[in-house]
Amino acid sequence: MQFLKLLFWCLIAFIAAVFTFGNWQWVTIRLFGNLVAEVNLPFLLALTFLIGFVPTWLYQRAMRWRLRQRLTAAERSLTDLRAATTAAAPAAPEDPAPGATS
Repeated sequence: MQFLKLLFWCLIAFIAAVFTFGNWQWVTIRLFGNLVAEVNLPFLLALTFLIGFVPTWLYQRAMRWRLRQRLTAAERSLTDLRAATTAAAPAAPEDPAPGATS
């Protein structure tokens, strides 16, 4: 399975390299005012991908951390509740043996 994962990432890297070499063009971007920026097309695409990916990734990580904290708190309260019920449970009184008189 590790081999397939490595093969997949190598394939993705190869496709990205072929795309980069095939589209190495300067793109003119007109910014606010009279500013003009010239960037490479692959860099521009990578930048737009990161602008969309990073906020979503940060939100996912925050939600995962929050849910992990809630799960830890719930497990801790469950453990405390189980410990309290086992400590508070009274022991059943022993019945005297049949036929024994006091």
